[in-house]
Amino acid sequence: MNAIQRFGDWMTRWFTVIVVVWTVLNYFAPATSLWAKSYTSYLLGIILFGMGLTLTIRDFARIVKMPLMVILGTIAHFVIMPLLAVLLCWVFQLDGMLAVGVILVGTCPSGTSSNVMSFLSRGDVALDVSIGLLSTLCAPFLIPLMMEGLASQYVEIPTQQLFVTALQVVLIPIVLGLIVHAIFGERVRTVTAALPAVSQLAILLIIGVVVAVNHEKLLSAETAILIPVVILHNLLGYLLGWLFSRLMYRVYPKGFGYAQQKAITFEVGMQDSALGATLALKAFAANPIVAIPSTFFSVWHNISGSVLSSLWRRYDDRHGIAADSHHGEHGSATSAAA
Repeated sequence: MNAIQRFGDWMTRWFTVIVVVWTVLNYFAPATSLWAKSYTSYLLGIILFGMGLTLTIRDFARIVKMPLMVILGTIAHFVIMPLLAVLLCWVFQLDGMLAVGVILVGTCPSGTSSNVMSFLSRGDVALDVSIGLLSTLCAPFLIPLMMEGLASQYVEIPTQQLFVTALQVVLIPIVLGLIVHAIFGERVRTVTAALPAVSQLAILLIIGVVVAVNHEKLLSAETAILIPVVILHNLLGYLLGWLFSRLMYRVYPKGFGYAQQKAITFEVGMQDSALGATLALKAFAANPIVAIPSTFFSVWHNISGSVLSSLWRRYDDRHGIAADSHHGEHGSATSAAA
């Protein structure tokens, strides 16, 4: 088990590079992952079952203890990212299935990658996890509603299928994980040590499938426009998430300190692109091109998140900013030490 845990740690450390290499490999050799096309929903189910397996009553208690921050962070995510997607589709004049794919990834909840980036930037990981949990639990209900409201102008949205698929691959696995944890208690720790490696391998397979089924169109003239769209979607999500958290600091400084601002920034800007790709492949099976924006997002947000967390941490060190400072005041780390 120690070997598996070390492998998981290695995967986490190099995941961004691995994603890029894996994407290139599947682009030139699509048979590498094409065999897994029928299993994408199961792969995502494994990831979210693992998430449920690690949850405890304390995770839900945090939502109750700090409901304002968690609820506002979740609302910010589900307002900012979908509306940004619609705006970018209008600015870049996207239409049809490409627009649907951009809006679909915009309506997804925040992904587990944001937890890692929040930790690396010395943000409030507990808040990050709580917002991620609440947004994921809301996803099966909100994604179909938002897709119907925001994307039906482009194509007919299979709302019922989106709901059923999201329910099957999101809510049911999480609930099953919770039940298993409740039954076996601390004994699940022998299994959870392997979860990071298992989850990352599953995410890689989902990415590989999307790249494989779309390899002929992935970098075509038709889809190349998605690259700046996805980059802007993610970066503007960070910016608006940070501005929102700074605004909330003025309203409620006790709850939206510097660490919380970092957590909300990553929670708003990063998406569960694996869920977006899986829903695209299932609900829009005849048009796998819908999954391309989610794939681009998966590759890009791991790169941008790693860079942003590193820059944030270096900025704090250079200016002596304490991790628990109120609003990132310079020299607060030195003052706390004194």
